[in-house]
Amino acid sequence: MDFIFGIAEFLLQAIILLGVFLIAVAGVLTLTQRKRGSGEEGSVEARSLNERLELHEDAVRAVADDPVELKARGKTQKREKKAERKAAKLAVKAGEPSENAKPRVFVLDFDGDMQASQVEQLREEISAVLPVVSESDEVLLRLESGGGVVHGYGLAASQLLRIKEAGIKLTISVDKVAASGGYMMACVADEILVAPFAIVGSIGVVAQLPNFNKLLKKNDIDFEMHTAGEYKRTLTLFGENTDKAREKFQADLEDVHGLFKSFVSHHRPSIDIDAVSTGEYWFGQQTLENNLADRLSTSDSFLMERRSSHDLIEVRYRSKRGWQERLGMAAETAVERGIRRFMKAGQDQQFL
Repeated sequence: MDFIFGIAEFLLQAIILLGVFLIAVAGVLTLTQRKRGSGEEGSVEARSLNERLELHEDAVRAVADDPVELKARGKTQKREKKAERKAAKLAVKAGEPSENAKPRVFVLDFDGDMQASQVEQLREEISAVLPVVSESDEVLLRLESGGGVVHGYGLAASQLLRIKEAGIKLTISVDKVAASGGYMMACVADEILVAPFAIVGSIGVVAQLPNFNKLLKKNDIDFEMHTAGEYKRTLTLFGENTDKAREKFQADLEDVHGLFKSFVSHHRPSIDIDAVSTGEYWFGQQTLENNLADRLSTSDSFLMERRSSHDLIEVRYRSKRGWQERLGMAAETAVERGIRRFMKAGQDQQFL
C-alpha cells in the first residue's frame, strides 16, 4: 500500500511541475504578445432567455404531449406571435409604445476568483446595458464568489452601484456562495435572493504570509530591505518581523474591517452589523433571520417567475484570447483536475 501511495505522490508532483512549466511558458508568451500590442478586444453578446426556455419546453412537449394537442398548440402560438408582431409594427408607425411591450430583466453573471478578475467583464456588461435600460426594467446578477482582494471586490461593488445610481432595480441571486468580498457585492442589491443551502456572510478580513527569516539565518544567508517611510513595509517574507510591525499590520486589518462594516451597514441598514461581522458565514434560512438576505429562491425560480411578464435578456462580455492565454488556462485546468483525481484516489484507498 505504501508503494502505491509513493507512486501516486510521485505522479502528482510530476503533473504539478509540468503544469507550472506550461503556465510559466504560456505567461511569458502572453506578456510578449501584449507588449507587441495586438489591440484585440472582446465584444458584448446578448440572447433571449425566453426563447431558450421555450425551446427547452418544446423539446419536452414533443415527446410528452399528445400529437394532436401539440399541433393545435403550435398553431395557436404562431397566430398569437403574428398578432403581436403586427401590433408592434402599427405602434411604431403611429409613434406610440406597443401594448405588447414587456419590461425587461437583464441577466448578468459574476463568477469571482481571488483577484475579482471578472470585474472587467462586469464593467463592460453594465456599460452596455445602462444606455438601453428603462425605469420599468431590472437587472439580475447571478453571483458566485468566496471573496478575495479588497480593491478588486471594492471595484466590483462600485460597478454595481452604477445600476442603482441609474434608478434601476438590482436583484442579486446567490445559488452557492457570496462570502466576504462576494457579500460586499451582494449587499448593494435592492433584493438579495439565496438558495436554501447557499453560503452567505464572512464579513471579515484575513491576511497571512510565511516567514523564512529563521531558515535564512540557519543557512547563513543575509537579507536586506531598504525603505523610505516608517511603515512602507511592515511584515515581510524574509526579514525579521517585529512586534511593532505586527501591531501596525493588525491595525491596518482592523481599519479595512471597519470600512467593510460601514459599507454593509450603509447599504443594508436593517443588519445588526456587530452581530454578523465576526467573519462567520450562514446558510439559506439563517441569512433571512439576521437580514443578510431577503428571500429564499434560486436564480432559476426568479427567472421562471418573470418568464411570462418580462423579456429575459442575458448579457455577456466575451474577451478575445490568444492561443498563449488559452494554453495557460488549459494547463491550469489540467493541473487542477489531476490534483483532484489523485486526492480522490487516495481517499478511496484509505476507506478500503
